[in-house]
Amino acid sequence: MIPDNELLENGILIVTGSSLRAERADRPLAYHLKKCIDKRLRELELDGTLVVLSDLWYLNAEALHQMPLISVGGPGTNAVSAYLYRKLSNALVIDDTLTVQMDVELKDLRVSLWGVDHDTTARAVEIFLHRDYLDRFLGAVVAA
Repeated sequence: MIPDNELLENGILIVTGSSLRAERADRPLAYHLKKCIDKRLRELELDGTLVVLSDLWYLNAEALHQMPLISVGGPGTNAVSAYLYRKLSNALVIDDTLTVQMDVELKDLRVSLWGVDHDTTARAVEIFLHRDYLDRFLGAVVAA
């Protein structure tokens, strides 16, 4: 299935795992992230369509692979995070418990946010939202 043109033109994907653990813990974080990004886009007067979807849906829809994305949840619960683990640089690692992975030059518009448990994954999401990572990411998405 090919996504609609609006999504392809100005969409940002937020990908979570599809395991029960990911559905219970990471999907609510993804919707929180979506809400915060929607608010920030309105503040910046930017257009953007955000969609939360599962790793399996993303991996099986090749048309989505060129879109900007934020993966939420660790490599053990999210197949996209597992794939990105060796492909993205670590922008921030705290005590080997939480990681913000992204290309610091923002040529690659994929981000992976995760921790060793739910609380540290939630902290990685909050750090991404409040420490300039989000604004830099959105600036690169708009410029692309």
